[in-house]
Amino acid sequence: MGFDDTDDDVRVELMRELKSASQLQHAWVMQSWQDRPGLHPAAAMLLSDLAKNGEARPSELAKRRFVDLSVVSRQITQLSAAGLVDRRPAPEDGRASLVSVSEKGREELARWRANYLDFMETALGGWDDERVTELTGRLAEMNADLRRALGSVACLADTTK
Repeated sequence: MGFDDTDDDVRVELMRELKSASQLQHAWVMQSWQDRPGLHPAAAMLLSDLAKNGEARPSELAKRRFVDLSVVSRQITQLSAAGLVDRRPAPEDGRASLVSVSEKGREELARWRANYLDFMETALGGWDDERVTELTGRLAEMNADLRRALGSVACLADTTK
């Protein structure tokens, strides 16, 4: 099979479709956060991560999100300025901080989640729960296998918990 063969392996097609799905989700996030000036949509994803996984150090968040600590620090600054997160000193090391979702952040996430569910219902209205559950299970399996293949599982946290 040559480089410009159009008859690609099904695994290549799978990755193309996943990339497309990721881009579509990104487009939805960008559109839905337009009314939040000064808050980058990636910060919203960090807020969602905090809500799902609980209070964390910025360094843990950076590791989980596969980004540099400086990126997470900027996002935390944005979220903090908007009143969506709380920070407190880490008990074992006062120089470090722990970040958690504030009450205002939980309210914003609830609004965002409702909008997302409305969007997904519109987009996938013809899909029954069984079909969605089956796809979700297969993607979770695939992600676990990809994490294993990448190795170093400690730094590639499973964010499905």
